[in-house]
Amino acid sequence: VPIPCYLIALVVGALESRKIGPRTLVWAEKELVDKSAYEFAEAEAMLKTAEDLAGPYVWGQYDLLVLPPSFPYGGMENPCLTFVTPTLLAGDRSLSNVIAHEISHSWTGNLVTNKTWEHFWLNEGHTVYLERRIGGRLFGEQFRHFQALGGWRELQNTINTLGDKNPVTNLIPNLNEVDPDVAYSSVPYEKGFALLFYLEQLLGGPDVFIGFLKAYVQQFAYKSIVTEDWKKFLYSYFKDKVGIPVKILQEFFVFPKCDPLFLIFYRYDMTLANACVALSQRWIKAKESDLGSFSSADLKEMSSHQLIEFLALLLLEAPLPVSHVQRMQQVYDFNAINNSEIRFRWLRLCIKSKWEEAIPLALKMATEQGRMKFTRPLFRDLYNFDKCRDLAVKTFLEHRASMHPVTSMLVGKDLKQDQ
Repeated sequence: VPIPCYLIALVVGALESRKIGPRTLVWAEKELVDKSAYEFAEAEAMLKTAEDLAGPYVWGQYDLLVLPPSFPYGGMENPCLTFVTPTLLAGDRSLSNVIAHEISHSWTGNLVTNKTWEHFWLNEGHTVYLERRIGGRLFGEQFRHFQALGGWRELQNTINTLGDKNPVTNLIPNLNEVDPDVAYSSVPYEKGFALLFYLEQLLGGPDVFIGFLKAYVQQFAYKSIVTEDWKKFLYSYFKDKVGIPVKILQEFFVFPKCDPLFLIFYRYDMTLANACVALSQRWIKAKESDLGSFSSADLKEMSSHQLIEFLALLLLEAPLPVSHVQRMQQVYDFNAINNSEIRFRWLRLCIKSKWEEAIPLALKMATEQGRMKFTRPLFRDLYNFDKCRDLAVKTFLEHRASMHPVTSMLVGKDLKQDQ
C-alpha cells in the first residue's frame, strides 16, 4: 500500500507482544506489556466503528507500540504500527481517545495526506473529527460533545499562550522560513475540528456530514492534497447548499480570527460539562471563609474526563489564591492521582498560583516523561515563577542530553537556552 515517506518508521528494542484483537498486537517492554494490553483493549471496537464511518481499513494489521517515556508526542500514526506514549497508561482506559485518534489517521493522514505542512489541518482536523465520532458511537453523543468542548478549551488556551495576533494561529499558516516543529500547536487539530463540526451542524447534521467525509477519503485516497482540493470537493458535494460553506470558509481562513468559533460554542450539548462548570465557578468565587464548604464528595459523581475539564476551566481564569489550591489538595488529594492529563493540569494550576510545595512535583513530571504537551507548559510555568526560574533552567540543562532532540530544542527556546 503506497504511503508518504514521513510515515516510515523502524523500531528496535527488547519488546514483547500481547494479542488484543483479531488484527491487533500491543508491543512494549516486558514491564509495561500487560498494563498496555489492558489499557488498549478497545482497539478492535474502535477500528470497527472507524470502518463503519470512513470505509474499509486497508492496512491489514493494526498494532500498537508503547515507546519509552521520552517519546515527544501522544502518538504517531505509522501505518500498521501506531507509536504511543506510556503517559496514556492511566489504568482505567480513560485516555484511549488518543488510540481512536491514531486509528482515524488510517484514513485521514495515511490514506489522504496533506501535501505540505501548511495544510496540516487537513490531516489533523479531520482526524480529530473522526476520533470524536468514534467516541460518540462508543460512549454516546453527549460524550462526543463533551470532548469537543474540551478541545475548544484547548484551543482557547493555545491562542492565549501564542497570542491571537500570532500568524501560527491561522488555520493555514505561512511556514516560509519557519520550522514546522516550532509552529506546531493544537491549532490545526482544534481549529480544524471546530470548522468541520460547524459545517456538520449547518449542512445537515452528523449523518449527512459523515457521508461527505467518506466520499472525500475515497476521492483522494493515496494522494497528497492542499486545502483548495478539499474546498472544491466540499463545494461540489454540497452543491445545493454551496452558499453556506463559502461564507464560513471566508471567515475561517482569514487570519487571526477565532471569532467565528464563538458561534460554535453555543452549539455544544452541555450535559456532561455542567457539573465541571458549576464546581469551577464555586472555586473561582470562593472567599477564604467559604473554603470549608468543599469536600471530597464534590468529585464523587465525576469521571476522569470531567476532572480534566474542571481543571482546564480553572486554568483559563486568573490564578487562584494559594489557600485555595492548598484546600483543593486537602479535600481532593490530586497529588495521589496518576492520570497524566489530570496531574498535568493540577500541577500547572499549583505553579500558576505560586504554591512552592508543587515545584518539585512539577519538575518531576516535566522530566520523567518527555511528551511535549506536558513538558513544555510545565517548564514554561516554572520559568515564569520567579522563585524557581533558576531551578527550572538548571534542571532542564541537567536533563537536556536525555531528551528527544525536538523536545530539547523547543524547551530550550521556551527557557531562553537556545544553543
